[in-house]
Amino acid sequence: MSTAFEAHRWRLAGSLLMRRALVALPATLGLTALVFALASIAPFNPLASYLGSSYAHTSIELREKFRTELGLDQSWLQVWTHWISRAMHGDLGSSLIAARPVTQVLSERIPLTFLLTASGLILAIGTSLLLSLAAVKYRHGLVDRIVLAIAQLAQSIPLFVVALLAIAVIALPLGWPTGGIAAAGEAPSFGSLFTHLLLPAAVLAFSLLPWLLLNLRTSLIEAMDSDSILAAQGRGAKNILLHEALPQALLPFITVIGSRLGELITGALIIETIFAWPGIASAVIESAVAGDFALLAAVTTCSALAVFAGNALADAAYLMADARVSHA
Repeated sequence: MSTAFEAHRWRLAGSLLMRRALVALPATLGLTALVFALASIAPFNPLASYLGSSYAHTSIELREKFRTELGLDQSWLQVWTHWISRAMHGDLGSSLIAARPVTQVLSERIPLTFLLTASGLILAIGTSLLLSLAAVKYRHGLVDRIVLAIAQLAQSIPLFVVALLAIAVIALPLGWPTGGIAAAGEAPSFGSLFTHLLLPAAVLAFSLLPWLLLNLRTSLIEAMDSDSILAAQGRGAKNILLHEALPQALLPFITVIGSRLGELITGALIIETIFAWPGIASAVIESAVAGDFALLAAVTTCSALAVFAGNALADAAYLMADARVSHA
């Protein structure tokens, strides 16, 4: 019976992921079309960005020749259709600003963005667990009030302000690095990567803290006041907060984590810009300004699919963790 029940839960999780994929693919396709349409009316000159300083000295005839060769004389719909047909075969095109295939640009930048977002999320989850457990253990006491104050403070300050304050108050007085992944003129190493990552990841985690912390604290309080916990207390069970209440509170916490993934990626782009972290944020900004359709669409597609996948995996994890949902 147990084996059959586990197989049933796996089938439900697989069905959920399939349904989400059927929604994510057309939604992402429509999003790329919107990106091409908006980029086509942006007040920037892609050819000027491509030619750089030589644009002013280039004749009109030569400009038109370059425009035709680069496909800049076509409508956004023609460019988008051509990009989609090539992308379906694994060819994301070439970047105008990088003068390289888009796949190479993404292979260099996405791992660094993933490292930043994963570090910030793990740090936020760990901090939320510790602070919420402390707040519930000393409910309505000084510790609880301090935890609530931290959450409200993190919720009220914009992310870019937190980043700038972190640089001014922490990085500069302590001599910590404020940008990049290594010192100027030096090759990146594990040590330099860690020291340059610490502050951006902490700021990103701080931006996620209020939503995770307040949700987990509320879930823990509800669990502690439930009949099952009161019955466990009556039996004289020990470490009820950790062994009984926390597993119950983690179920809605998983859903909250999935729902904040979009904010996590958006926050990572802001952090990358402020701390000069060489992830996909600079690629987004540069490609938007330069009208680099191929790179902009590829980055947008990766970001959208990451959000869809994260939400789907979070819901699947909730389904697998809660036997009541599976049984229903």
